[in-house]
Amino acid sequence: MTLAGLLIFAAAYAMAVASPGPGIAAIVARALGNGLSGLAPFILGFILGDLTLFWVAAFGLAAIAQAHAGVLIVIKYAGALYLLYLAYKLWTAPVAVAEAGAPRASERGWRLFLTSYSLTVGNPKPIVFFMALLPTIVDLERLDLMGVLEITAVIVLVITPILAAYAIAAARARALFRSPHAIRALNRGTGTMMAAAAAAVAISR
Repeated sequence: MTLAGLLIFAAAYAMAVASPGPGIAAIVARALGNGLSGLAPFILGFILGDLTLFWVAAFGLAAIAQAHAGVLIVIKYAGALYLLYLAYKLWTAPVAVAEAGAPRASERGWRLFLTSYSLTVGNPKPIVFFMALLPTIVDLERLDLMGVLEITAVIVLVITPILAAYAIAAARARALFRSPHAIRALNRGTGTMMAAAAAAVAISR
């Protein structure tokens, strides 16, 4: 691809990633509830989720994906259920003054990865971008392997700092909560955000 084409894609993709949606809500809620603990595998799931959708579009696999739509539905609901489980843990977590501003023990990295990955491949926002908007930005029929690799690199370079910035900002805001009452309110507020993100993905078509 030409440099101009890559820049146009990068700008459009950055706006899509940064716009509010279930993915952003999930990463903000997790950072508010747990700080930066487990951030790397959580973000990796979003990255590979977007890359999966891009590769499906780039290699003309949309028809195959539709034929196995049932598998994608199972993945989507599994991620939504685990996010609801995390929301329940936040709502029921014990609170002590010593916990203020300190991250909790992180969940297993592979669970965090699978949660964000399943939320991404089942999230209508990235699906619409890669399946409907991408062909208007990139000529997929003329996209060669080098072009696929270039766009893959752009996706990684764009999504990583954007999601990390959201998470870091939320983690810093979390440090402002010092009293048990404030921590409990924060836990329940972020648990509600997680539950809402899970519901948004689960009811989407």
